[in-house]
Amino acid sequence: MSEISRRQILASSTALALMGPLRAAAQNAPAPAPMPARAPSPHNTNWMSYGNDLGSTHYAPLDQIDAGNFNSLEVAWRFNTDAFGAHLDAYYNCTPLIVNGRLYATAGNERYLVSLDGETGQLLWSYRHDEKGRQGSRGGSGWGVSYWTDGQVERVLYVTRSYQLISVDAKTGLPDPNFGVAGEVDLRLDDDQDIDPKKGVLGLHAAPTVIGNTVVVGCAPTAAVKGYVRGYDARTGKRKWIFHTVPRKGEFGYDTWLKPEQTETIGNMGAWAPMSADPELGLVYVGVELPATDDIGTGRWGNSLFSETMVALDAETGERRWHYQTEHHGMWDRDICAAAILFDLPKDGKVIKALAIPSKQAYLFVLDRTTGKPIWPIPERPVPKGDVPGEWYSPTQPMPSKPPPFDRQGFSEDSLVDFTPEVKARAIEVASHYKTGPLYTPPAFIKPEGPWGTLVLPGTQGGANWPGGSYDPDTGMLYLYSKTAVESLGVIQGADGKLAQKGGRAPANTNDDNGGAFGGTASLHGGTSGLGGAPNSPVKDGLNDPIQPGVLTIAGIPLNKPPYGRISAINLRTGEIAWQVVHGETPDFIKNHPLLKGVTIPRTGQSGILGSVATKTLLVCGDAGLFTDAQGRKGARLRAYDKATGQEVGAVFMEKNQTGTPITYMLGGQQYIVLAVGGMYGADLVAYRLPSASERRAAAAARGATISDN
Repeated sequence: MSEISRRQILASSTALALMGPLRAAAQNAPAPAPMPARAPSPHNTNWMSYGNDLGSTHYAPLDQIDAGNFNSLEVAWRFNTDAFGAHLDAYYNCTPLIVNGRLYATAGNERYLVSLDGETGQLLWSYRHDEKGRQGSRGGSGWGVSYWTDGQVERVLYVTRSYQLISVDAKTGLPDPNFGVAGEVDLRLDDDQDIDPKKGVLGLHAAPTVIGNTVVVGCAPTAAVKGYVRGYDARTGKRKWIFHTVPRKGEFGYDTWLKPEQTETIGNMGAWAPMSADPELGLVYVGVELPATDDIGTGRWGNSLFSETMVALDAETGERRWHYQTEHHGMWDRDICAAAILFDLPKDGKVIKALAIPSKQAYLFVLDRTTGKPIWPIPERPVPKGDVPGEWYSPTQPMPSKPPPFDRQGFSEDSLVDFTPEVKARAIEVASHYKTGPLYTPPAFIKPEGPWGTLVLPGTQGGANWPGGSYDPDTGMLYLYSKTAVESLGVIQGADGKLAQKGGRAPANTNDDNGGAFGGTASLHGGTSGLGGAPNSPVKDGLNDPIQPGVLTIAGIPLNKPPYGRISAINLRTGEIAWQVVHGETPDFIKNHPLLKGVTIPRTGQSGILGSVATKTLLVCGDAGLFTDAQGRKGARLRAYDKATGQEVGAVFMEKNQTGTPITYMLGGQQYIVLAVGGMYGADLVAYRLPSASERRAAAAARGATISDN
């Protein structure tokens, strides 16, 4: 067992030299001695892209860790990220990769790139990019890195906070001198648009997608920039192609903008989510977000391709092969948020190459990934029209006939919290000030006398979100975590006649680490990441307090009824939901709430943004927040479910909650589960494994017992 702590790193001059070199220093420093690569072995496996494979399945057919021994998991090593930035990270999202025994990850608020020994967690090298004061639109550690090899050369690639594409030698961490300029491609250049150096802030959380020798990079832009997608040569960093997510005059989709001049001034429409790819078809599947703004579409009349659209692009040329729009003229911030999950579907005596798109609106869109045609009918159904001045409303929206929604959709009196008659009555009173209705009820035009907005469920963070799901190709089962958290969306008009979006959501009071923001603060004394207790709100929202606009709680209790988080198993061969379970414990502040004394509260689960990993027999997913157990310990759990039934078969104590999607691999004859965790006191990458035979013998000897090696 080993642990790398902040104190140990800071105490080591060697570690300091490796940890924080500036880019130029990293180029000129002597290469660290590379760790010998482990020879391929049936006992060693890799995890080579964000979803393990380019199909984003988050699956590995390993079974050393199973239902019978999951609770025996121990921490094999812990890599603390506190020293990798001027401020501690509260929301460490990275999903690491492992290739030939070497693990690659981002680390810390400053988004270092690190390599660790997969067995011990030992730091092998680190790379720090000097941002030179340049700002990006997406901070923090990011969601991961990418790996490329031609069989001899090995490279690790990632996008910095200030939007540079970096390629380093996988063995040494030194920048590749043949890639771009000294290992760096400035992604603000060669983008087919003039980018204002002050207003044109771009960034990306997601790892690049590597298919063959092409590196595909998306974008999370601000409203002043268009979020084009580009493909680069993995060897040289030269741009191979660009795809205009906002079509130009003469390009396909331009005529879907009913006021074509709006394409010139509109911004956003990036591809910020992870992507998937099919090397056989030579396609990369890119999910595109909304144009500006999320809740107001007066500046983007029409269906406005390629807004909220999955686009299949030729990986070599960037040419569009097909597209499918999951929502027309959206006004609910329902960007395509996750990578499409690729799978093969036996149907009518044939095998269809298919994909499934998890969505914030809790629909799963299942398409033929060769053509983009729906596997099951997705009819266009009429939807309500709003009353915002100057707005354009789509008369219909696509609604899949299969599978059924995996979370609650729309808001009605039945959606309100009902722990007690008094709480339910207050919830009805609060909701009476808002517009309610089915899933596609538009944001309300807010007036002083009401309505104060439209109550929407799922909220703007889903439903599903960027971690996506896990898919078992042997059973055809897809597993998805989703959150259930109400929000209000509305539009106000100022004295100058200009429109602005105005919303409200419950605070992070179900231990939601994301809490509606991209990250959080942490310190050695505790921070403000939204974890661990009742909401800290200056607004009084008790049973007899005045009801205030945008406050969607009753004495801190969310306006919507639980569960706040769930996991669904969806059979992609039949299009049916096989099972659903509440995920996570009931938060402490609800267990101990003065309005709920003596009330039996079913397990509520916790809301958050979570990913899972599927193994041969288990689905593994950690908690989104902390709770106090019967022994008085405050912490979270790494949970295991029987994939066939949804029964929880194990739960391992974690000091911090899950913030990144887990991976699993075999190394040296042992199976590991590794995930990022974080919270108010910083963040770690933690590896779990079963005790080895020698460790089991030592433990038994300490108890005065003996065990065999079997």
